[in-house]
Amino acid sequence: MPGEVVTGLDHVALAVRDLESAVDAYRRLLGRAPEWVGGDGGARHAWFQLPNMALDVIAPDDANPGAFGEVIRAHLDAHGEGLWALAFRVEDIEAAVKLVRRRGLRASDPGPVRTTHLDGRKRYWTTSTLKAEDTGGLNILLVAPPRDGQPFPLSPAEGDEAAAVTELDHVVVRTPDPERAIAVYGAKLGLDLRLDRSNADWGVRQLFFRCGSAVVEFAASLKTPRGDGPDTSGGLAWRVDDPAAVHARLAAGGWNVSDLKRGRRPGTQVFTVREGAPALPALMIQQTAPGAPQED
Repeated sequence: MPGEVVTGLDHVALAVRDLESAVDAYRRLLGRAPEWVGGDGGARHAWFQLPNMALDVIAPDDANPGAFGEVIRAHLDAHGEGLWALAFRVEDIEAAVKLVRRRGLRASDPGPVRTTHLDGRKRYWTTSTLKAEDTGGLNILLVAPPRDGQPFPLSPAEGDEAAAVTELDHVVVRTPDPERAIAVYGAKLGLDLRLDRSNADWGVRQLFFRCGSAVVEFAASLKTPRGDGPDTSGGLAWRVDDPAAVHARLAAGGWNVSDLKRGRRPGTQVFTVREGAPALPALMIQQTAPGAPQED
């Protein structure tokens, strides 16, 4: 597509203080095991790979301090646990960095990233970091495909596959300035703005950007004037094939979940997981058909 920089959502990175506790929580929430646990650069992390993106859970490594671990620690001190970065996939990172710089986004030179598994195996890939001041406040990474050209293995289900999360449905970002979001994520990063709607009953304007088979949603209040404050995380929505099975599994595991109900979009079923892991609440949603959100 002309003007396209991003080809998909590579991963969502969470910053946490206690890796073991957070990984245990997300194993139980997703119904899946991480396919990689390791670290480097003063940080430890666990990687949950799903078909359309990955969840990267990162904590400072107190026993082996390093520069990246200090970045994560500073973020935790300033913002607490939760979203650290959105990482977007690009096919040609050198060309992507050149293009976003021409469009006014400051980007670091592409550089190597290494992670070492607990068993000694290593992975390498290449990333560029955009200046948060240029993106509206969120940490945004551009990520090249794995160096060996092989996709990472999928995280296996722990128990019944039908009761596990299948993919990410969408990321929610709260913004005080929806026009800034359109300029940055639409015009400069080239994400496909599929829907821009305002609903006075809900008091919100919503922007839905298609990103591979996931969606990045920006939500702006209609009750407050447009502002220049930073964008913030509004949570994650996970896709499930059998919402009743996932709901039953989580309820039996002691999670604080809402009732299963019909969603705003016809043909959907949803419920909310209110607490119990970093970056919650989270929505669990069954979609009857793929595609961008549409008017109810």
